[in-house]
Amino acid sequence: MEIEKYITAKQFCELHEIDVSFITSLNDLGIVTTVIHEEVHYIDIEKVADLEKMIRLYYDLDINPEGIEAISHLLNKVNLMQEEIVLLKNRIRFLENE
Repeated sequence: MEIEKYITAKQFCELHEIDVSFITSLNDLGIVTTVIHEEVHYIDIEKVADLEKMIRLYYDLDINPEGIEAISHLLNKVNLMQEEIVLLKNRIRFLENE
């Protein structure tokens, strides 16, 4: 495990002034995956921005972890659809230029 690609869950929670149980509940639902190394929970640095969005949903908008799971699922579907739209537009441009 390349430790520089991760932040400890404890450090992340202290930095954002939140309870570690929030990360645990998201991990239990499969929304956020933590990596355990030598009994310490780590969060992938690449997932921090997504996790910060979830913190705002939970603490600012009072959305429970199950609601965050549903929102996360829908946002992932929207992102996939947007990627598909770009792919289809590129195909159309290619076919028009033939």
